[in-house]
Amino acid sequence: MRKLGFLIVVILAAAGFAAAQVTSPTQDVLGAHNVYGRGCIACHAPHSGAAGNGAPTSANSGNLALWGENLTPLYGQTLVFGNMGARGTQPQTTFPVTIPNYGTTPITVGTNTIQPTSLSSGISAGDGTFVIAACLSCHDGNIATSGMMRGTTYETVTINGATFNPPTLLGNDGSTPGNYLNDHPVGPAAVVGCGGQYNWDCTVNADGSISFNGPGSSAFLTDYFDVTKYGPIADLVKVPGTQSSTSPGAYTSNSWVTCTTCHDQHDMLYFNAGSSIGIKPTHFFVRGWYNPGNTMTSNSAAQFCRSCHGGESNEMHGQIVPTT
Repeated sequence: MRKLGFLIVVILAAAGFAAAQVTSPTQDVLGAHNVYGRGCIACHAPHSGAAGNGAPTSANSGNLALWGENLTPLYGQTLVFGNMGARGTQPQTTFPVTIPNYGTTPITVGTNTIQPTSLSSGISAGDGTFVIAACLSCHDGNIATSGMMRGTTYETVTINGATFNPPTLLGNDGSTPGNYLNDHPVGPAAVVGCGGQYNWDCTVNADGSISFNGPGSSAFLTDYFDVTKYGPIADLVKVPGTQSSTSPGAYTSNSWVTCTTCHDQHDMLYFNAGSSIGIKPTHFFVRGWYNPGNTMTSNSAAQFCRSCHGGESNEMHGQIVPTT
């Protein structure tokens, strides 16, 4: 994926976790998103939107996915993610995302335009920008503040003997407040492509989905798991594909990354990689087999990043290295 840097949120490939691999759950799969026992209703208020969780409310609050956190501070804001220093002499690239006013602005999903008064969780599921806003309503810490979070992960990370909890407030992580350049690109500009030097040898389908059917990408599905059915590639915001005008033979799906492309907010501990691979451990709600604390030679975290970043994979370098 030429236009994207390495996965910032999950770039813990060299990290060891404080605990060894978990083989049986000792807590609910929601993990930290159980939110001190409040559970599902901490995010999806059954009544009254944000007011149902004691937050300021606005027009049509809760109409999308029964969202129970305050989105209003984010309305109209343009956030600039992932300042990528491209390879060679290519210029720096940034990925701006403007959050609509979900209280008043009609939302377009596919070919349908829906007025806010008629929005429902089923229709809004395809709106990747709403996903970004919903996640930031808790995980921003700068424009939108949350009273429930401590600002660091529940899980600890150990690197070279140092143990710590990484920050979870993207807009207030200890760097300059409002700095999102150290966060992985999301939004319509954060697209995934096929072909060329830095992407997988994959194929873009007419609906914007991606098939891993080249020699390298096909081998990756065996070495890791089928990311086009169960992992990040399956959870892109899908937009029909076009041929690239700058990279002959390369196609881009125009399908782009949102927060839930890489994270399954409903399961902190385990990932279902399909019947042939089974249930694998994960951390930080990562949507994949992601267990760098397994051994000193574990490569499952690197493999997760390679779900999109094929140019950095073993297979595209002519190597077959199983996931551990």
